[in-house]
Amino acid sequence: MKSAIKLREIFAVEKPIIGMVHLRPLPGSPGYRHEHGMKAIVEAGMEDASRLIEGGVDGIQIENQGDWPFLPPREIGPETVAAVSAIVARIRDRFDVPTGINIHLNGVCQALAIAVATECRWVRAFELANAYVAPSGIVEAAGPRALRFRSYLRAEEEVMIFCDYHVKHGSHQLVADKSPVELARDVEASLADALIITGRETGSAPDPSEIAAIREAVSIPLLIGSGLSLDTMEELLPMADGAIVGSAFKADRTLNNPVDIQMVREFMRAARALRRT
Repeated sequence: MKSAIKLREIFAVEKPIIGMVHLRPLPGSPGYRHEHGMKAIVEAGMEDASRLIEGGVDGIQIENQGDWPFLPPREIGPETVAAVSAIVARIRDRFDVPTGINIHLNGVCQALAIAVATECRWVRAFELANAYVAPSGIVEAAGPRALRFRSYLRAEEEVMIFCDYHVKHGSHQLVADKSPVELARDVEASLADALIITGRETGSAPDPSEIAAIREAVSIPLLIGSGLSLDTMEELLPMADGAIVGSAFKADRTLNNPVDIQMVREFMRAARALRRT
């Protein structure tokens, strides 16, 4: 109940829609274009944020999507934290909208540090409890350290932690003896403030029956993390407490393309209509 109240305080609407700002490759990553420097990255991030906000989203989530292949959590360095902090500070200076941070891959402590420094309101964790195998290797539970770090920063009331329980783009054979419901309960027990449910890959929708089962099993807010679109919204959004939307806002629905403001506007018109019913 406390998490649901805090979610409403942050967004001031029912079922908030969070648009994703995917940053270009940052300094230190293989794709970084040093000849263009940070200026091009900042400008692209600012433009996507502007289109999302003008299109009507309720919040934005900023993440280092371009830093592929992603480093495991303990190897994410100060260069990434510094670059994301600089970009987020610029965006926060220009736009007054609820903002969150996601640092790939499962860099929850790094995200918390950025969120506190830039006054953001949530971070995303891919694995707060248990473990899975990602293309970058075994990703272990961030919860035990991240929750203590948030306490150390005295940010329990300021920064929420949204967490996947069966994150896309990974193998979950390490926990194959646990059902999705058990995994979701583990995340709630690890003190997540909201649970993220996704399909199996970017742009794929979660199974409605799984949403219903997880909704029944946990008491924290449930957010759809992939696959919410104009085609799926009428069925899925009423089952959740909000959503994080990425590729559905991109030109040609391609993750690496810029945000298409007309797609955002059309999506948000439909979302607002559902909120009123």
